[in-house]
Amino acid sequence: MPDRRPHPLVPALLTLAAAGLPTLAAQSDSPQRLPVTHADVWLMKRLGTPVLSPDGTRAVVSVTEPSYDKDGTVRDLWLIASDGSKPPRRLTSTPGGESSVSFSPSGDRLLFVARRGEDQKSQAYVLDMTAPGEARRVTNHPEGVANPRFSPDGKLLAFESALPAPEKDEVDRDVRVSAYETFPIRYWDRWLNDRQVHLFVQPLTADAEAKDLLAGTQLVQQEGFSASPSRGQDSLQSCWTPDGNELLFVATTNRHHSAHARVDYHIYRVPVTGGEPTRLTSDQSVSESSPRFAANGKRLFYDRSPRTEFVYNHSHLIARDWAAGSSQRIAPEFDRPLAGFAEHGDELWLIATEHGRRRLFATRIGEKSARLLDTDSRGVLAGITASTSGEVLVARWEDSTHPAEIVRLHPMSGKQTALTAFNRERATALDRAPFREFWFETPKGRRVHCWLVLPANFDKTKKYPLLTWMHGGPHSTCLDADHVRWSPHLAAAPGYVVVMPDYTGSVGYGEAFARAIQGDPLQTPGDELLQAAKVATERFPFVDASRQAALGASYGGHLANWMQAKTKHFKCLVGHAGLVSLEGQWATSDVIHHREVNNGGPPWGGSTIWREQSPSTYAGDFATPMLLTIGESDYRVPLNQTIAAWSYLQRQQVEARLLVFHQANHWIMRGADARYFWREVHAWLARHLQ
Repeated sequence: MPDRRPHPLVPALLTLAAAGLPTLAAQSDSPQRLPVTHADVWLMKRLGTPVLSPDGTRAVVSVTEPSYDKDGTVRDLWLIASDGSKPPRRLTSTPGGESSVSFSPSGDRLLFVARRGEDQKSQAYVLDMTAPGEARRVTNHPEGVANPRFSPDGKLLAFESALPAPEKDEVDRDVRVSAYETFPIRYWDRWLNDRQVHLFVQPLTADAEAKDLLAGTQLVQQEGFSASPSRGQDSLQSCWTPDGNELLFVATTNRHHSAHARVDYHIYRVPVTGGEPTRLTSDQSVSESSPRFAANGKRLFYDRSPRTEFVYNHSHLIARDWAAGSSQRIAPEFDRPLAGFAEHGDELWLIATEHGRRRLFATRIGEKSARLLDTDSRGVLAGITASTSGEVLVARWEDSTHPAEIVRLHPMSGKQTALTAFNRERATALDRAPFREFWFETPKGRRVHCWLVLPANFDKTKKYPLLTWMHGGPHSTCLDADHVRWSPHLAAAPGYVVVMPDYTGSVGYGEAFARAIQGDPLQTPGDELLQAAKVATERFPFVDASRQAALGASYGGHLANWMQAKTKHFKCLVGHAGLVSLEGQWATSDVIHHREVNNGGPPWGGSTIWREQSPSTYAGDFATPMLLTIGESDYRVPLNQTIAAWSYLQRQQVEARLLVFHQANHWIMRGADARYFWREVHAWLARHLQ
């Protein structure tokens, strides 16, 4: 076991923190704090996942400085000293931004993807970290590159690129049409085409010829071949083997069956010289993804999702002995969903979701479970990464009162020290109290966790209207953090108390709790929301039980329509991107099979869920004033669902307002649109609650 005595840098970090380096455990007591505005939320700097150098002395992070202006947003890379001895400094300063950042194996070069100068598509660039100078372009691929990776010896580059379909016939060139013979046809906000992601290798010079490792293989000629879907370009999630002789990647061969079966992804290996890819494992009962080798090259880690009768399954972290080929599951009795990990030898640090937090746990290869390192920890950790020695751990951290910053984590205690303070000045000026929490027990014997959000200038002697917050997913959670698009503090700012329940189906409370929503998609979660509101009014004397509203988006939008159908408890409702018809959502969404499994079979089968738990069944009872919003390019909960809900409300002559954001998808991503959305939400709530 590695020596876990305090690293020589730790005392220095603690000294720097005491001397004024920002810590994330406390906030200034300035008397001038102000209520949160949309500008405060939207214009906070947004930090990406930190990338740590192999020796652990420095990290690189992408920092976005948002703007309401179309071309005003700036995104650059910043360099951070992991011992806190120097303030962060801007590493790049060019139009556009950088992505897919990684260090070379020796740590002397930084690799990233950018679109600069006369680039027509994004290309790979390398920046020398040992001397001043500009990054140099090392690819010139006509279709652009994604996910570039140095070979283990630093001499070659692997990357992915989506190749276009063969040239259409001359007669079709002016016809704008997409033709399909299999499902799916759309994904989130884009129509799918017949582009195919391939894997390339080339030397590290822009004029070098890139070799397509998948061209002409039988694998890519299969009808169902596809890379893993993403909201931009699909990805093969490729990585090098330690000897540099092969590449691993993730793909499926049954995507064309997705209308009636689960799509399974598997890890493949292909020689760097080319040849037919082969499956890494022969297990047909699982999906595999996210391959990544240990720093010493002895183990391959990857995610494995078992095929069961349940829609929801915890993803299992697997360690495969690369030489022997044997595999084992990490912490098999640890019943929390993982959100990232770092490793050194036999030791692993896991980020896992638990009780509305994402916290740091530790385990060892062969141990059955994992232990929480800092039992007092709150907030949300993400993007943990370790140095080769395992002595330096860095991650991104935030909580309900602190915007995301980069922190260093002590490998034994889990305690953290801030390395950045990009948002400190703006955050300390705001009146944002830490979320309170409480639990209650349901009639079914389940314990439900809730956060309680207080407004600015809170006075416990006053009475405040209550907003019941319905999170998306459903296999998600209300986290101890603010959110740029769906901000609890912004909702509370005008003078509301917000209750945020993690009802049945939420994650972080065990696999069984998340699975319990199967066959019960809306009824029980809806009952628990009403119980949460009731408990909040009984336990907290500053809550005004006579003035209540509920709001939610995505699955929370489904629940908003369910509240419309089944209760008159609320003075008004706000629903974004919600279904109103279970069958209508199933028939028009970009993913459908899991909905069929969740509801006990197809709509034409014997399951009564399709009618009994569909809000549209009870349209004759719609009576609560409702604000409906939707993005026109939302293909996950298509526009027709919101239009249908609007039509039911109009038919029943219920007071309602409809907002269609023509440049939005499932989320409202443009600053001006988001600001308008919140202005409308606050106006709607004020009309009905004050």
